[in-house]
Amino acid sequence: MLSYDELTPPERQLWDGFPEGRCVDLRTGLPEDDRVAEGGAWGPERTIRAAVIAALLLGAHTAQPGAVACLRLAGARIPGHLNLAGAQIAHALWLEDCWFEESVDLLGASTQTLVITGSRVPGIEAYSARIEGTLDLRYSVVESLASSPFNHVSTALSLSDARVTGGMLLNGTEISAPGGWAIAAGGLVMEGGVTFRGGFVARGEVRLLGAQLPGGLFMQGAQLLSPGPRGTALALDNAVGSTLDFSDGFTANGTVRLRGARISDGVIFKGAFLNGPSDDRGPSLAAPLMQAVDFDFTLAQPPSGSVDLRGAQVTNLHDSGRSWPDVVELDGFVYGSVKVDEGGERREAVGRRDSVARRVAWIRRSPGYNPQPYEQLASWYRKAGHDDEARRVLLAKQRHRRRTLPWAARMWGHLLDATVGYGYRPWLAGVWLLALTVLGTLSFGARSPSPVKQGEGAPFQPLVYTLDLVIPVGGLGQRTAWYWPHDSLQWLAYLLIAFGWVLTTAVIAGVTRALQKN
Repeated sequence: MLSYDELTPPERQLWDGFPEGRCVDLRTGLPEDDRVAEGGAWGPERTIRAAVIAALLLGAHTAQPGAVACLRLAGARIPGHLNLAGAQIAHALWLEDCWFEESVDLLGASTQTLVITGSRVPGIEAYSARIEGTLDLRYSVVESLASSPFNHVSTALSLSDARVTGGMLLNGTEISAPGGWAIAAGGLVMEGGVTFRGGFVARGEVRLLGAQLPGGLFMQGAQLLSPGPRGTALALDNAVGSTLDFSDGFTANGTVRLRGARISDGVIFKGAFLNGPSDDRGPSLAAPLMQAVDFDFTLAQPPSGSVDLRGAQVTNLHDSGRSWPDVVELDGFVYGSVKVDEGGERREAVGRRDSVARRVAWIRRSPGYNPQPYEQLASWYRKAGHDDEARRVLLAKQRHRRRTLPWAARMWGHLLDATVGYGYRPWLAGVWLLALTVLGTLSFGARSPSPVKQGEGAPFQPLVYTLDLVIPVGGLGQRTAWYWPHDSLQWLAYLLIAFGWVLTTAVIAGVTRALQKN
């Protein structure tokens, strides 16, 4: 048991200020002298032993009537092991810009608000700890955090701009801050992996804006049950990391935001449940401008809210029939390949005609008309060597675009679709040319035309005359040698000339496309 006589002057200052919650600030005010990274060289005038802090928190000095005891300390060097294992701590601990010589042990402890900001801590051991307030580690450098799981944090875990050089493991932890931020760690640098696996429950928004996670984020089976005030369950906007694993029953009752996230390996939602905000006003997944190598979106069931992938870029897309909701934002979404999960077996989503229909229906879930998703899908089919499927996609694009045009342009579009398939079905133009040739031959053969010049020119031949009308190039000598005194047949000749230009051009375009493989 420590006695007052054993304390150094700065320790006595902390001891005297504790009952009233006064802050003891040992900083000099000179930036070059207050750098926490060099705190190991601070002298006795800035040194307070860990045993003194532990003694105060465990009741060695009682509070004054009418005051709230709280340990507040700034700019101190703290030698020794801060051992609070199993303690029932009734006072808040606020430490700022401090340098710890050894780790902090909260094994099985129950404590109030714990704030260690801007400090250097070798590690925090918190197996089965219960924190009835905020755990705030903003701007601190922690070599390892919670190498064994927390049991319960009742308000929030704040790690904004903290740097954890080891890993962070919070398996089995429950953090409760309904309607607020359960974890606030914007700008967090976590050199090891961050793990919130099965049994982890967050009641409030998990906020990791701009976090750097080279070791990855693993939330298999985690539950984010109560979103923040804007309906967000998990915010990873502009985060940088190797892997984001939200698989094996991961559940989010709010929006998962990955806007601008850059992931060097994979983003995995295999077997996840994305329920979206309860008011159905926000998306289940908002990942515009996201970049990843593998994007596994084989969910356990379709998301209840929309999915926003505008401007996202992935190398490999994995999906299934349970992946997509009714609304999917795909404008600007770029992917290198698509694999479909069917009954646990994955295959390339090419080579089957019904796959084109499913992919086009997927694009149609995007609100409004945007040409890029069609062009992206067609480009992927062409790279895979499936030119027929690519043409079907581009034909679907034209049909979708037609709905946005004025009525006159829509009528012209219907004509192009029916006659030449917008140029993507050249064989259809050949069928029409054959039908028109038969119609003209039968119609012109039923009556006799009049020669332009009596006694000159070749004899009239209905088949050759019809071909001379529908083929717009060259000439067979029949069209200029004969005319029709009957108005109906003369109008038929004019129509054959007009259709001949359109259809022959389509046939030439189709042959050119077949000869020039893009």
